[in-house]
Amino acid sequence: MAWDKKKIYAEEIAVIVPIPEAALDDADYDIWGEVRPRLTEAFGKVIDAAILFGTNKPTTWRDGVVPSAIAAGNGVVASSDVFTDIMGEGGLIAKVELDGFNPNGVMAAIQMRGKLRGLKDTTGQPIFKSDMQGATRYGLDGMDMYFPMNGAFDPAQAQMIVGDWTQLVYAIRQDMTFKIFTEGVIQDPSTKAITYNLMQNDMVALRAVMRLGWEIANPVNAYNVDVVNPFPFSVYGKAGTVSTVTVSPATATVNKGASKAFAASVAGEGIVSGDVEWSQSGAKSSISENGILTVASNETSASITVTAKSKQDSTKTGTATVTVSS
Repeated sequence: MAWDKKKIYAEEIAVIVPIPEAALDDADYDIWGEVRPRLTEAFGKVIDAAILFGTNKPTTWRDGVVPSAIAAGNGVVASSDVFTDIMGEGGLIAKVELDGFNPNGVMAAIQMRGKLRGLKDTTGQPIFKSDMQGATRYGLDGMDMYFPMNGAFDPAQAQMIVGDWTQLVYAIRQDMTFKIFTEGVIQDPSTKAITYNLMQNDMVALRAVMRLGWEIANPVNAYNVDVVNPFPFSVYGKAGTVSTVTVSPATATVNKGASKAFAASVAGEGIVSGDVEWSQSGAKSSISENGILTVASNETSASITVTAKSKQDSTKTGTATVTVSS
């Protein structure tokens, strides 16, 4: 069931590197031998950026890990209390656990290392430390931790990703192959203009090609059948911009002495906090921090406005209208 109706679409990644024949003839070292490792590195950067952030991804590929996690409500806004952000109840690691998954790995921007070095648990032991026995050099709360250095990890979009990485799979349809051409033209895909004519310009071109795809399994398991939109990854980073707060239900009729639960959805660009502050306009009634309105038996107002205010941006609010019934 994990892969029911899931498809992995193998898409092509390719590049052409033209070099003048004169440069090849005059060089006293293997130019192609120097170029190939750089192409492999560049392919890795493109693939990582597409999978993690959706940057320049093929249209057939799903949304990246970071935008998908944010859409699922698994974004944690960075604050001055890094320990609570990551380790606290409702924090970065807990987001994955509350969705019914066992987090087993961390990927972070290199800039996070300085923030993590001083973090200690309640016994004074560091939670970020060198791990000589793990699969990677560093570990965080018992999980392997990896700092990509190929330039694909964008700290402006996310500073850290925690997740159950067994839920993400990739498939290589065609491994990276190289082919050298001495004839042909290189055309600009946008303008269709011919950039190089290999024969006319006395050039040789190296073409590198690879085909692969990736996917994340269906998120439903035995531990999250009742969770709305579970996702096996969570994202930590700078606060995004809150655009709207929506309260549901938008209207309701509640008898005096009865209660009604309301929910708030916070939408925006980037990582936004879903935390809201609840209030109500009734003269005698009350509302809990979880959005449960209790209409007092002696309520004098015929109508009550329930308001949810974003804790991240207090200028953004959402409302619902409650008709008080006798």
